[in-house]
Amino acid sequence: MTNLELVLNMLAEASTTEISKDKKPRTFIENKKVAQKGGNVAKAARLQLENTTGKKVVTNLNAKQLSTNKLENGNGEK
Repeated sequence: MTNLELVLNMLAEASTTEISKDKKPRTFIENKKVAQKGGNVAKAARLQLENTTGKKVVTNLNAKQLSTNKLENGNGEK
């Protein structure tokens, strides 16, 4: 998971928390809708960033794989 993926995840969680404080959901269904709205905030940010940079934000690599790739490419410190 890249730093950008972590930031977008944090944005989704923070957005969901703020929406939840405002809407005060009581049922599972209401909470689910709030969670989807929070996720949509992060999705919109991701799509805008991808459109602006022309690069995909989401990767299938985990942190260990990312650090190994950096070391192999000479971009990391040992």
